[in-house]
Amino acid sequence: MTEQEREEKFRDWCAMWVDREDRGITELFTQEAEYIESWGPAYCGAAEIAHWFREWNTRGRVAEWTVGEFFHKGDQSAARWRFRCEMADGTVQRFEGMSLLRWTPEGKIAFLQEFGCNLERYDPYAAGPEPVFREEKALWF
Repeated sequence: MTEQEREEKFRDWCAMWVDREDRGITELFTQEAEYIESWGPAYCGAAEIAHWFREWNTRGRVAEWTVGEFFHKGDQSAARWRFRCEMADGTVQRFEGMSLLRWTPEGKIAFLQEFGCNLERYDPYAAGPEPVFREEKALWF
């Protein structure tokens, strides 16, 4: 599988979320695939990943999942992206992230782990040599 084919498959995965349409999750992931979200939940196997996808879409909507650059080495890829979702209770979450993926020779995802980064950035040293941190609740990741 070429790097371009890997990139297309990962972009398709993200687009499935935005479109709220399973276009082949059980063909994209292996039966034993491990998927780890940035805030802790982990799913095992293509069937469970597909179940999570269907169930999650009853509670929220991915409004944006824009993929940027990719990095490839051997059977692994990393993808940088920007994400925004709107939950049924009105909560909106926005963050940047990266996914680390491991591919099988057949072109399926065997492992995917997400890492998140807050978009609300600031310089804690802007006022001087002592850090000043915001008094705010940390995001879920």
